[in-house]
Amino acid sequence: MEQRARQTWREQTKWIVHMMILVTFWSRAAAQVRYAISEEVREGTAVGNIAKDLGLDKITLKERGYRIVYGSTEPPFRLNNDDGNLYVNRKIDREEVCDRNKVCVIDLKTVLENPLEVHYVAVEILDVNDHSPSFPENEKMLEISESALPGARFQLQAARDADSGSLSVQLYKLSHNEHFRLEVKDRGEDRKTPSLVLQKPLDRESVMTHVLLLTAIDGGKPPRSGNMTIIVDVSDVNDNPPVFTQDSYNVELKENSAVGTTVIQVNATDVDGGSNGEVVYSFGNDVDARVRTRFDLNPVTGVITVAGNIDFEERSRYEIDIQASDKGAATLTTDKTVIINIVDLNDNAPEIEVTSFSHALREDSKPGTTVALISVKDSDSGLNGKVMCYISQGLPFLLTPSLQNSMYTIATKMLLDREHQSQYNITIIAKDAGEPPLTSEKTINIVVSDVNDNSPEFSQKPYTFYISENNNPGATIFSLTASDRDEDNNAHISYQILRNRGGENPLTSSLNVNTENGDIVALKSFDFETVKTFQFHVVATDSGTPSLSSNVTVNVFILDQNDNPPVILYPLSSNGSAQGVEEIPRNVNAGHLVTKVRAYDPDIGYNGWLLFSLQEHTDHSLFGLDRYTGQIRTLRSFTETDEAEHKLVILVKDNGNVSLSATATVVVKLVEPKEAFAASDVKSAAKKDDEDTNVTFYLMITLGSVSVLFLISIIVLIAMQCSKSTDYTSKYLQEANYDGTLCHSIQYRSGDKRYMLVGPRMSTGSTIVPGSHANTLVLPDRRRISEEVGLKNIRTLRSFTETDEAEHKLVILVKDNGNVSLSATATVVVKLVEPKEAFAASDVKSAAKKDDEDTNVTFYLMITLGSVSVLFLISIIVLIAMQCSKSTDYTSKYLQEANYDGTLCHSIQYRSGDKRYMLVGPRMSTGSTIVPGSHANTLVLPDRRRISEEVGL
Repeated sequence: MEQRARQTWREQTKWIVHMMILVTFWSRAAAQVRYAISEEVREGTAVGNIAKDLGLDKITLKERGYRIVYGSTEPPFRLNNDDGNLYVNRKIDREEVCDRNKVCVIDLKTVLENPLEVHYVAVEILDVNDHSPSFPENEKMLEISESALPGARFQLQAARDADSGSLSVQLYKLSHNEHFRLEVKDRGEDRKTPSLVLQKPLDRESVMTHVLLLTAIDGGKPPRSGNMTIIVDVSDVNDNPPVFTQDSYNVELKENSAVGTTVIQVNATDVDGGSNGEVVYSFGNDVDARVRTRFDLNPVTGVITVAGNIDFEERSRYEIDIQASDKGAATLTTDKTVIINIVDLNDNAPEIEVTSFSHALREDSKPGTTVALISVKDSDSGLNGKVMCYISQGLPFLLTPSLQNSMYTIATKMLLDREHQSQYNITIIAKDAGEPPLTSEKTINIVVSDVNDNSPEFSQKPYTFYISENNNPGATIFSLTASDRDEDNNAHISYQILRNRGGENPLTSSLNVNTENGDIVALKSFDFETVKTFQFHVVATDSGTPSLSSNVTVNVFILDQNDNPPVILYPLSSNGSAQGVEEIPRNVNAGHLVTKVRAYDPDIGYNGWLLFSLQEHTDHSLFGLDRYTGQIRTLRSFTETDEAEHKLVILVKDNGNVSLSATATVVVKLVEPKEAFAASDVKSAAKKDDEDTNVTFYLMITLGSVSVLFLISIIVLIAMQCSKSTDYTSKYLQEANYDGTLCHSIQYRSGDKRYMLVGPRMSTGSTIVPGSHANTLVLPDRRRISEEVGLKNIRTLRSFTETDEAEHKLVILVKDNGNVSLSATATVVVKLVEPKEAFAASDVKSAAKKDDEDTNVTFYLMITLGSVSVLFLISIIVLIAMQCSKSTDYTSKYLQEANYDGTLCHSIQYRSGDKRYMLVGPRMSTGSTIVPGSHANTLVLPDRRRISEEVGL
């Protein structure tokens, strides 16, 4: 028990220290004004001018809403904001408000809003002598034995006066009587108890009844009084009064004790015998009616029990007069006072009152902004009435206590963010220091109002859109979406396209944006062959004040459509029609190349992959057309019965979904060999043999210069290519009808390999994937080289299925290995499309992006190489033409060959070692000899250089 008491004392000490610390940190200042008025004054009586006493002007009172905070009941005073006076709102009875307290003060809390200020006004209610003393009974009957000795005391009921202090009962007067005198016992708290003292023995035989008048007088000016008549009956002798066994009775009783609980038992004895010795207990005459309702007294046993509700907050101490009387004819009584001290229990939870608070709070409010004013009280006393108040944790608010009247303020302790949390439920918890402690809770809701502090944010950055060419003008091609975390007007977004002032991107004039929903409308139709990709910027602006905005880059890629038919490049007549005439000798063999139809398609991918077919022909057994290259070759040798002229109509079509086509007409004329040689002789006769050595000299100089430039370009190109680590060699696909040409190619990736879907010919630098289709190549993987310099690759782990999503967003974190690691992020959006769309998108992207490994130097070198190569070839052709135009001094000898008619159509010269060879047609050149063992149409030309050396040239 002792250990528990020490523990309770430690907890109480800690609580007191905590409260002292909270009080020390209280920093809010509040003003207090005190007034005094008399009770019972009329309604509307002016108490005082608060505005003047607080130094406030009348305009401030109205603007800041000066008012009285008085809980749920109507306050006894009202405040007039027009003149700043405090007026009595209703008639005030001091005895009703403060009972019999010496000082009666009504505390008022007054509040000024914006900013929040609290002022305390104390109005003291002065007592007025408006009540007269009164006795519980107008007439009191006393029975006193004639044997009573002088000095015997008889306690009387005291008079009650509702007034307090000096206006309560101050003195008693007793009418003159030689047998009795009056004594008054002052018990404090305005309690004076009169007693009747016998000063002269009574004689029943002389006077049987005495009538006395007791007057109670208060301290008012003029005084008020009340009277009680005392009738004393003189009885026969009963000479021993009861005697209590204890000199005093003191007991402690816990409040809220149950009815019937024994408080204490008094005991008195009487030495008289018979009925004169039987003791009966009763409450004294001075015990008021309220005490009698709280306690019961057993008249036989003297046990005092609880009869009603015992509340410490109502009364903490009871002094009860107990009379012990015998049953003699002349009853003798003895008075004893029993003191009952009520022990306070923690039976009242704290009460929380929110006197004022702001429902809406701007999110940009500064820390320390007052949000609410809280009042807390506890009806218990001592530690049971000491209250500690706090709010729930994790909130951006601070509860600060005040010294006066258990007031608290709730203020912000940091900046608020409505977008993070738009409202707060603040739970205020009040806890007293009782054992066990009692708590109360009250929740207030605070709404955070919006401030325009967030810019619009686009759902993607940047946007990438793919649109098909030939779109409908005026139709929506795609849409942008931006969001703003603010609300109302601060979140209302309008869109606009950022136009280039310098006109750098004229395509923005062909676009329009819906300012409300961000839909982009194309004002014209786009053509892939003209524009493959373009970029523009869109600005999103909110409607806040001031407005905030953000912009986003939009990349647009035009997707190719099959909207261009093939264009015939050869044959092409002078009037622009695709028609040509080819003459060939009748004696050519099977497989002879007649001509080649050349065409191209501005479209790409499948849309630009051309196929050739014979639509019309006179004899299907004579000519064959390669469907990929457009080469027309003879299928067999001509006979005498074959017609001399054949018309071939070639259909060229692409591989688009809706195939487009064009036709070319080739007329093949068969001529006799003599006519061919005659035509050749006519041409050679028409040409002049220019033996001017100056021209040859200049041509040789030109040829030498071009060759040197050509060789330098080749060396530089080879050096640059060797600097790249490529260990692959070119291999050609073994495919039927393959002739070494390639029209189109489409690249795509699968796993670690890059594939190229090719047409009739394939690219150097590609290899065949074992088991793949013949027109699928594996391109060298440049990523392996990239990995050596720190580049990382994203690879698929498995094949895609139908259930996989069409779009995947990957966020890559790149960080270094420093002591304090730094990092950056990159976002890759992978879109899964159908194969044809992938080829088209690949072509669009390859057209929009440069290969990172192609530098400006390589680009210029390729241009230089192409130019030098063209010049070199032109020089070779011119030189050969000039050499062929010179007259030869050797005679022709004819080959012994069937069907030979002595004419020669064509010849091709070439050198091998020290010998020069000529590949000839049906006749041979004079001055040439047949190489033994060679084919009949291969001649060895005489070496002019040896002849020149022999003659000293």
